[in-house]
Amino acid sequence: MKNKHYQDIPGCPVEVTLDLIDGRWKGVILHQLLANDFLRFNELQRRLPGISQRLLTKQLRDLEGAGLVLRTVYAEVPPRVEYRLSAEGQSLQPVIEALSAWGHGRISRQQRPGTVEPSQATAPVL
Repeated sequence: MKNKHYQDIPGCPVEVTLDLIDGRWKGVILHQLLANDFLRFNELQRRLPGISQRLLTKQLRDLEGAGLVLRTVYAEVPPRVEYRLSAEGQSLQPVIEALSAWGHGRISRQQRPGTVEPSQATAPVL
């Protein structure tokens, strides 16, 4: 993830937020870390079926670089590494919860028979 200095860029605060959590797995990683005090790498990977070890490592590094995730390495054999949200990452809780609620609603709307999406509706003929 590139370090961006948003104060130099006129723009939308939504863009700033989405830039930080953009990526196929970042939102889900944040959601898992919000639901748990901390997770070890393998625990996190088990909770995210389909993510490769390489991609999980990259996404965690990006989130760590953005100051959203803290990585703690314990001097043990075998090595133990835990991931938890920083205070900045925890401040995303209402955002992640809102995304989750919207997603649940979207799934529910799509599962209702006879529901027509606005893009599928036709305009009345005058």
